[in-house]
Amino acid sequence: MRKQLVKVTKRFMVVVLLIAILSLIFPTWTPGIKGENSISTLGQVEINGADHEVMIRGTDRDNPILIFVHGGPGCSEIPYVRKYQEELEEHFTIVHYDQRGSGKSYHFFEDYSGLTTDVLVDDLLALTEYVTAELGQEKVSLVGHSFGTYIGTKAAAKAPDKFNAYIGIGQVADNAQSELDSLDYTIAQAKKAGHSEDAASLERLRSSIERGDEHTPRNMVRKYGGAARQIDENQDYIFGFLFGPEYNALDVIRYSMGIQATQEILLNEESGQHLPDIVKGLEIPTYFVMGKYDYMTSVNAARNYFAVLEAPVKDFVVFEHSAHYPQFEEKEQFAAWLMEMYGSL
Repeated sequence: MRKQLVKVTKRFMVVVLLIAILSLIFPTWTPGIKGENSISTLGQVEINGADHEVMIRGTDRDNPILIFVHGGPGCSEIPYVRKYQEELEEHFTIVHYDQRGSGKSYHFFEDYSGLTTDVLVDDLLALTEYVTAELGQEKVSLVGHSFGTYIGTKAAAKAPDKFNAYIGIGQVADNAQSELDSLDYTIAQAKKAGHSEDAASLERLRSSIERGDEHTPRNMVRKYGGAARQIDENQDYIFGFLFGPEYNALDVIRYSMGIQATQEILLNEESGQHLPDIVKGLEIPTYFVMGKYDYMTSVNAARNYFAVLEAPVKDFVVFEHSAHYPQFEEKEQFAAWLMEMYGSL
């Protein structure tokens, strides 16, 4: 009986090991889209001298192109974003990419210690050239999210001729103001909930946040509703990593290592070089899209930046039931707004 148990245990361990190996190496893809002129591609493309993971999806490849620039830094949206963009794929050709050193664009043994947002801007501009040539169009509309707006705003300022419009979702602005807004919000919400220990621990961070040495803890911003209201973004990642075909287990390791390698470097750059001091105007139609309860990148800071940013056409749009992810939390309303906006270009 004992020998049989040992044999069963060994077989079980072999099966577990095989499953673990397969999960690391199984091929990744993005599901197809019906239609003679549809496009659904996922793969590595050499962009600006480095291999980047690029996903392109849409029912008609001749539709207007939207390039989405993910935030984080390092937080690719490829693992889960399909669930939120089905309506958009009917009317636009949607491009997502993992930035240099992020997600599937992280490459083992490469040195990312010198990575800057200027490099990421040049990558984005090179990606734009690749996409327009691949799809036979002249321009794209650029959509940044969170930290991706830091890159997107700089790219739109550097090469306005490549873009129809710039859309900043959860727009980065004056980092110092945004972090203090986040701190005040989380303290107020903690007190309102009767969580005096949370409020006290947050208050102890005030001086370091005022100096720019720290950020308001993101776990606290999430706990008190300043990150998402209608979705669970962490659960989206978990389900995407476990069940989505775009990432395998090796890619999840890349994702984690990419964040460790690049996030602190890029956040320090953002903290030290506030975007309103760098980009004071854009030459293309410009839209800031914010969730009313966004305290990852605060609405007040974004509104103050919007007020002084020069652009030929600009609009500040607030989604009333969202926090940091209005494009996901109110996806139908966002799609309707985007189509209406695009029709006016």
